[in-house]
Amino acid sequence: MVVMEKVSQYERVFNRFDENGDGKISPAELRQCVEAIGGEKLSTEDAEAAVANLDSDGDGLLGFDDFVKFLEGVKEEDKVNDLKEAFKLYDVDGSGCITPRSLEKMLCKLGDSRSLDECQLMISKFDLDGDGKISFEEFKVMML
Repeated sequence: MVVMEKVSQYERVFNRFDENGDGKISPAELRQCVEAIGGEKLSTEDAEAAVANLDSDGDGLLGFDDFVKFLEGVKEEDKVNDLKEAFKLYDVDGSGCITPRSLEKMLCKLGDSRSLDECQLMISKFDLDGDGKISFEEFKVMML
């Protein structure tokens, strides 16, 4: 049921921005769509690149399925941005990684005091490259 509602919403957005009613979204229409839904301004070049990347039939336009891929991709980008913000909270020293010490500090701020040894153990579970720290890529894996 939720999927059908989402498809219905996508169809309404698609139809709203398919100004000429040809069943396709041009780069210019895509720019208007992104701005209308509160996204950053999309340059003509970026809109053309997005259409070129997603255009499944090679006509230089986005069909409905291509448009859905675009919207889903935007949502994925939002998730990554949210993860980056969360990562920064734990990367208290700005080193680009979460160390046992920075994890200990953040957990203490959150009212969940843990020993340094406990933090090292927590990090070791997601430390894929064995360097004793959590990189952003490891953090993404951990959070997803």
